[in-house]
Amino acid sequence: MSTSSVSDHDVRILPGERVIHVPAGENVLAAALSAGINLPHSCKSGHCASCRARLIAGQIEYPRGLPIGLTPAEAAAGAILLCQARALTDLVIEARRVRSVEQAEIKTLPARIARLERVGTDVMRLMLRLPAVEPLDFQPGQYLDVLLEDGRRRSFSIASPPHDRDLIELHVRLSPGGGFSEWLFTAAKVGELLKIEGPIGQFVYQESDRPKLLVAGGTGFAPIKSILRHVLEKRLPEMRGAAQRLDFFWGARTAADLYELPLVIAWSARDPELTVTPVLSDTAAAAVDLPRHLRGLVHEAVLASGRELARYDIYAAGPPAMIEAIRTDFPRAGALSDRLFFDSFDYAPR
Repeated sequence: MSTSSVSDHDVRILPGERVIHVPAGENVLAAALSAGINLPHSCKSGHCASCRARLIAGQIEYPRGLPIGLTPAEAAAGAILLCQARALTDLVIEARRVRSVEQAEIKTLPARIARLERVGTDVMRLMLRLPAVEPLDFQPGQYLDVLLEDGRRRSFSIASPPHDRDLIELHVRLSPGGGFSEWLFTAAKVGELLKIEGPIGQFVYQESDRPKLLVAGGTGFAPIKSILRHVLEKRLPEMRGAAQRLDFFWGARTAADLYELPLVIAWSARDPELTVTPVLSDTAAAAVDLPRHLRGLVHEAVLASGRELARYDIYAAGPPAMIEAIRTDFPRAGALSDRLFFDSFDYAPR
């Protein structure tokens, strides 16, 4: 195995011929973001593969071993994940650029807690009010970081849509041993001040004339909610039709974990182009209040539905195992890789 890099290196990024300096011990993605180059990324933990690039020249290492989002065959063919790759030499890489997001200004802002609402046994809806003179411009699907006093940060997808600027909505799952989430559930008060940074990420809704398939696992519903509200509340009546269909599958362990399902069902009752399919993975869990649902894993429910995946733009947000299954299985069932968009949710290290 390679030893860790002990010196700084330069990385040339194609296309565009940009050159960045990567300090020893820092991953390539972090160095690119610090240099103002907003390369595609999402989970930053090596699961979602959003930051995949091609290594043209040079050597890299993964200090924690090959990331789960990359197969040995892909790595042998030259694919690398920038969020985990450390440079052992100067590098030349070819990376995708997302111009619609590159222009977004990443801001550090104060945010005051406006509301705290427990919407599930272990999910808190956190509503933040930003300064009136400093709005946060973001796109549906993006996330922000809450900056903690000890220098750490916690990432949360924005659940509200860009056109609703009054409050920023986040969904926070209680993580045992997680300092921020435990504080939020036990001690946080309305009016307290936080510091946030955003918007971040390339999991972004793309306007198109194709129907949309949306898949959420657990609190992966948060960015999907932003996308749903954006489409449902902004589209014009004349835009309705087959191309504007929204097929939403929400998977969770029990019915109680589908913490805003009544709201989404109410949306579908008002909009015939939206279909909602809840999926419970705990086959023994009671679901007396959930008469129309499927059992099993949510990605398998999508595959079993018989939908022609090649017709859809597909947006998926949830735990790494779900994202990896979709990334592997959906293309085999006909989904087009350039129409698959992922956001992998992972707990931060304690």
